[in-house]
Amino acid sequence: MKINNKKFKLLLKNKRVVFAVIFLTVVVLISVFAPLLITVDRDQINTAISNTPPSLEHLLGTDDLGRDIFVRLIYGGRISLAVGMGATFISVTIGVILGATAGYFGGAIDMVIMVLLDIFMCLPFFIIAIILASLIGPSIWNSVIIIGFLGWTTIARIVRGEVLALKERQFIEAARCIGMDSIDIIFKHIIPNIISSIIVYATLGIAGAILAEAGLSYLGMGVKQPIPSWGNMLSTARNMRSLMLYWWEWAPPGVMVFLTILSINFMGDVLRNVIKPNAKE
Repeated sequence: MKINNKKFKLLLKNKRVVFAVIFLTVVVLISVFAPLLITVDRDQINTAISNTPPSLEHLLGTDDLGRDIFVRLIYGGRISLAVGMGATFISVTIGVILGATAGYFGGAIDMVIMVLLDIFMCLPFFIIAIILASLIGPSIWNSVIIIGFLGWTTIARIVRGEVLALKERQFIEAARCIGMDSIDIIFKHIIPNIISSIIVYATLGIAGAILAEAGLSYLGMGVKQPIPSWGNMLSTARNMRSLMLYWWEWAPPGVMVFLTILSINFMGDVLRNVIKPNAKE
């Protein structure tokens, strides 16, 4: 792949791009180095100060158990980002392998994979995710597996379409003529030439996975307490009393989910504009 330098320089002057880069950098760095930056125990319970509004001592207040929301928000970011990236890695791996296999080999293999893809695309994501979480139990790793397992269809369709266009190109024919194995052709020649599309999808896929984790955890089927994630922190809003009186318990994680997904989408647009496939002729 190659970078369009002219567009890249123009995008660096775009305020949305600058905001996305700065925000995501700060969020990732704080999340990664949370144990070094925060000395307060994230799970420390003190019912004497439960539901305390924001103050100098507790910047974002405390929850119903007296736990510091600011501390839990930072640690929750670690979990939400980890689930988003882990699930995206799984979905991209499955999607690229199945999409490339279907597009390259065609015939009955393509038909079987496309039928499987159509079946998965017809499944209501959250209903199936909730059923699977009920069967195997809600947890961080199960959330990663469920979201990744259900989220590969879009990238598979994208990869299949690009492989169909590439497999008849001259450099692929030349590789076949010298006796190169089909697997080597796919992984050494075809996938490197569609890596830009994969990167763009993976970037946007992280945003979708973070949102999916938030939804599952909000419903109690994702990351379980006392481990914090932005999703299960949002579940406080299910209580009408908390929703009306204790806005600081659910608003901060909601804002973080919104700004993180918005920033990732901005970055996806940047990558779509500046990364171009360096296809061989």
